[in-house]
Amino acid sequence: MLKPYIIGITGGSGSGKTTFINRIREQYTEDEVCVFSQDNYYKPREEQFTDENEEKNFDLPESFERERFHSDMLNLSNGEDLTIKEYTFNNSLVEPRMLTFKAAPILIVEGIFIFHFREVAKLMNLKLYIDVKEHLKLIRRIKRDRIERNYPLEDVLYRYEKHVFPSYESYIAPFIDDVDLIINNNKTMENSLAVINGFLNNYLKK
Repeated sequence: MLKPYIIGITGGSGSGKTTFINRIREQYTEDEVCVFSQDNYYKPREEQFTDENEEKNFDLPESFERERFHSDMLNLSNGEDLTIKEYTFNNSLVEPRMLTFKAAPILIVEGIFIFHFREVAKLMNLKLYIDVKEHLKLIRRIKRDRIERNYPLEDVLYRYEKHVFPSYESYIAPFIDDVDLIINNNKTMENSLAVINGFLNNYLKK
């Protein structure tokens, strides 16, 4: 198997990365496209940094198993299938699954620090950045964390102010000038999806 074409997708929390990637995934089989998320590489809760108010901060580069993420990404890029345990964001209402990633001609890697992790970023052939106004990201974060992750509103707002936004400014936003394509998701991502799907279709025909 030839080396896959690797596409990295990042953006702030609530920017729409998951929605964008799911829309792409709908168009292709697992033999064509593999989607690989940094989210499944969070360290256990007890290993996370604790802030001045004794709250765990999951929005730091150190929050992730960086070496394992890089190693597994290398294995996928070398044509090896991968099985790992799903990370459920400490949601006691969700039973974690075993996730299998099948090596494919196109590997899409998504996560908030994938460009900050230089050893990961240098493996990518194409870098995408999903850009959204800050107030929209906050609204989307509230909806997601309350419904999908069972977080109280007060907790969501605290983490956004103290952890999420400072991390975005330090580790995510600076890379907007280094990417190949900026996707504006303030209203719709339909045009951007059409462009990316057209590119992937042409690549797969080669």
